[in-house]
Amino acid sequence: MSSDKSAGRNSGTPPDGGDDLAQQIGEVTRQQEFEDFDAGLGPIDRGVNRLVEILGVSVLVVIVATIFCNAVGRYAFNAHLIWAEELVLMLMPWLAMTGTFLAVRRGTMIRIDFFYARLPYALRQPVALAGYALCVVMLAFLGVISTRFVSLFGSDPSPYLDIASGWSTVALVVGGFGVAVAFLAVLMREFAAMMGKR
Repeated sequence: MSSDKSAGRNSGTPPDGGDDLAQQIGEVTRQQEFEDFDAGLGPIDRGVNRLVEILGVSVLVVIVATIFCNAVGRYAFNAHLIWAEELVLMLMPWLAMTGTFLAVRRGTMIRIDFFYARLPYALRQPVALAGYALCVVMLAFLGVISTRFVSLFGSDPSPYLDIASGWSTVALVVGGFGVAVAFLAVLMREFAAMMGKR
């Protein structure tokens, strides 16, 4: 009996139930990939999310297409787009901010709750609310600082494309304030839910 089990381990086959667990994980992953994260939202909220999603996907498509064309040109024709890296760097803030905004709005922001899960239950909601409030303050501060930066340096032209750098850095202004508002909405919703339980 023991030799059979050790043979199974050595052959790389999963222990009993391993196939079933892998199948369950695969099914959950597929469900998450096709889940409608905007289900239950009103038409305005769905419209806002869809608009930001279209913007983010468009930016991603341009980035991927630029990198692909530059790579093909470099290795196939020994010619490259001198402005490719500059364009990608200018679009990255927009990609980051649209993704962050949607992650907050849809509750898919990655977080580590190792310490949170070990708090007494009575403290969890107040700590979560404090965390959301801190996020609002930090992102609003990012928006303010970015506004000052854009006003000072936003008209500086990029070296190759000769585009004002403000077209890129204004993403930090829009994104900072936008994500702050998204966190504020979450804070207000969670606070209302906490007060409703009392």
